[in-house]
Amino acid sequence: MSSTPATHPRVVVIGAGIVGCSLADELTARGWTDVTVLEQGPLPAPGGSTSHAPGLVFQTSPSKTLTAFARYTVEKFNSLEVDGVSCFNPVGGLELATTPQRLADLHRKAGYAASWGIRGEIVCAARCKELWPLIDETSVLGGFHTPDDGLARALLASRAQMARAIGRGARFLDRHTVTGIEQEDGRVTAVVTDRGSFPADHVVSAAGFWGPVIGRMAGVDVPLQPLAHQYAKTEQLPELAGSQTEASKPILRFQDRDLYFREHHDRIGIGSYAHKPLPVDPFGILPYDEARANDMEMPSSYPFTEEDWAPSWDDCRWLMPALRETEIEEGFNGVFSFTPDGMPVLGESRKLRGFWLAEAVWVTHSAGVAKAVAEWMVDGRASIDLHECDLTRFEEAQRSPSYIRERGSQQFVEVYDVLHPLQPMERPRPLRVSPFHARQQELGAVFLEGGGWERPHWYEANAPLVDGLQVPERDAWSARYWSPIVAAEAKATREKVALYDMTPLRRLEVTGPGALGFLQRMTSNNLRKKPGAVTYTLLLDETGGVRSDLTVARLAPHRFQVGANSPTDLDWLSRHAPDDVQIRDITSGTCCIGVWGPLARDLVQPLTRDDVSHEGFGYFRAKETCLGHVPVTAMRLSYVGELGWELYTTADLGLRLWDTLWEAGRRHGVIAAGRSAFNSLRLEKGYRAWGTDMTDEHNPFEAGVGFAVRMDKDGFVGQEALQRTLDGLAGAEPARRLTPLLLDDPAAVVLGKEPVYVDGAPAGYVTSASYGYTLGRCVAYAWLPALATGTGVHIEYFGEKVPATVADEPLFDPKMTRIRR
Repeated sequence: MSSTPATHPRVVVIGAGIVGCSLADELTARGWTDVTVLEQGPLPAPGGSTSHAPGLVFQTSPSKTLTAFARYTVEKFNSLEVDGVSCFNPVGGLELATTPQRLADLHRKAGYAASWGIRGEIVCAARCKELWPLIDETSVLGGFHTPDDGLARALLASRAQMARAIGRGARFLDRHTVTGIEQEDGRVTAVVTDRGSFPADHVVSAAGFWGPVIGRMAGVDVPLQPLAHQYAKTEQLPELAGSQTEASKPILRFQDRDLYFREHHDRIGIGSYAHKPLPVDPFGILPYDEARANDMEMPSSYPFTEEDWAPSWDDCRWLMPALRETEIEEGFNGVFSFTPDGMPVLGESRKLRGFWLAEAVWVTHSAGVAKAVAEWMVDGRASIDLHECDLTRFEEAQRSPSYIRERGSQQFVEVYDVLHPLQPMERPRPLRVSPFHARQQELGAVFLEGGGWERPHWYEANAPLVDGLQVPERDAWSARYWSPIVAAEAKATREKVALYDMTPLRRLEVTGPGALGFLQRMTSNNLRKKPGAVTYTLLLDETGGVRSDLTVARLAPHRFQVGANSPTDLDWLSRHAPDDVQIRDITSGTCCIGVWGPLARDLVQPLTRDDVSHEGFGYFRAKETCLGHVPVTAMRLSYVGELGWELYTTADLGLRLWDTLWEAGRRHGVIAAGRSAFNSLRLEKGYRAWGTDMTDEHNPFEAGVGFAVRMDKDGFVGQEALQRTLDGLAGAEPARRLTPLLLDDPAAVVLGKEPVYVDGAPAGYVTSASYGYTLGRCVAYAWLPALATGTGVHIEYFGEKVPATVADEPLFDPKMTRIRR
């Protein structure tokens, strides 16, 4: 959230590419008319990525947020024109499959489209040939056709939005090179250029691949890596001779060979991601005039590398026989931006208030990003969830220049790869490990990665426990990054006791005389309890949307330990903290083991003099004690629905804690268990995962976490909005709900993000899913209209409609007897 220092704030946008122009239009449309857009190159084509972008807009993405950005971009550009020419050409999109793996992936993509509201269908090879007559249909197995995709005319769209913004009072100044960002008391005050200074209350870096350069001037890291990408145009093709339009055929992807195609009247433009990554130093990119003096068309246009192109040209001719009789007429290597996770970098820096980023944005998402950032600046929040794009999302370990370069380059390689939702990055690993890592390796841990952390998903040492279990076989896709050992680990947790490494979960320490009042104001539940109490609560925004969920332990009158979700939670709390409150991220210096299962008390009690009986150590209580030689903060919590504790200690004592628990647990059959079993168990209990099951697009009542809201508490963020929501409901159920589903077929599974059909029509989408080994069914949670228990629905999984039934929650142990014993 940003504070506005003036009634009519002065905004300076750095960069007049498609993002800067879109943002100026969106800001001025919302009444912020004192907007200056600075550009180092000439307008309207200043030489950044926008100036060379081929303009292909495929809306569908695994990310709901990116898809929303793209959908708005299409809608807006369709409504704009310059000199009678539309800023968008809705020729549609077509993605081809030449392998069974790609065809399956296109079915999955069609599911995303249905989930996010994009029109699309899987078509046969003959239909692909009708849509693109130049292809050899004998090589094609099928395709995914999206009739509303097409070509964005990026420079025209920039001009159209520039004109609208100027009409509302904005000004655009080209040939102004930014040389500095002035600041005072941690807030931006002006932008300095080679032609003077411009006072500013807000500065937005929309500089594209120059973003890191602008960021350095402001003292703000911009985690993006520019890379060069090959684009070529053929000679005139007889098959396209006489074309009266720029393009009439769908934009085309041949992802099995990392290629895409579009028409340029009687030629074909071809882009390739098949070559090796070609990273570019953003600090070495030439200004416009120097680039022209060095025989470059523009700063973003590097010389075409023929040696990289040769294999792709062979693939093009294989797909389109007509290309065998022609050659490439021209080509270049165009520079554009990648981040470590492939998502944009948006938001206001806490290091320098009033300094905003709108970076690593492609033309596809440009207008949608601009709308979201403008809403964020003017209203304090965007109308859609942006947590995947928030500039604070990266851990410190993910911000080094070498990490950004390596991961950005890998994102280029993976642009068209078939990626599994659990697929971890390969390098740099291992980066972050818990103190138990050596013991986990000894037990044959299979590690995946998240936030830079190595996270065990199961342990090969538990393979003998699978004997005798009836575990349904899986299809090849859902069997990736999975093992039947997961079922054995879930069973052992339900029947005996297991150790879970919970170290990667974020921990904050909040201290100071104002700590209680601050946390009371920032969260939804009542924290005014005696030391030793633990409370599940929510971070809400002003509209009542769920920004995050927290577990808050009051360890002393003025000391709290907060279990949070991401660096964004730390940023949010730090922005609002008064002077008498200190917030410290203690994650890296501490560790945590979850000890869960019916024998957890039998394991823990002999290790401590303190009473850990239910009467002596109740549920949702915390106690500082010692287990053997190790001082710990023990919290009686369970995210898996079983008796047990989260045990915290310092990182240097972590290995000793693990060994102490392991040795004491031998007599009870203790095992180490991984995140796959953890996810299965938590879904059986209906425990939500923030960022997956709920975001700030959802209020607590529809998300099923209304129990964490105390409306009788005075003055917490989002309270007034929630009261309006409750008044509007007037005792009725919310119109949509996060709904538990049980798949009817005991052998069926889904993984998440699949569309859910009610009465034959798409009505929502799956958030989380996992096989419930205790229940013998796959559990899926989905956002759906309010449906009665027992209602039948269908989940589309790779083109197949899988029947499921709305269930009551919690599905397992509804009376909570196993946790509270």
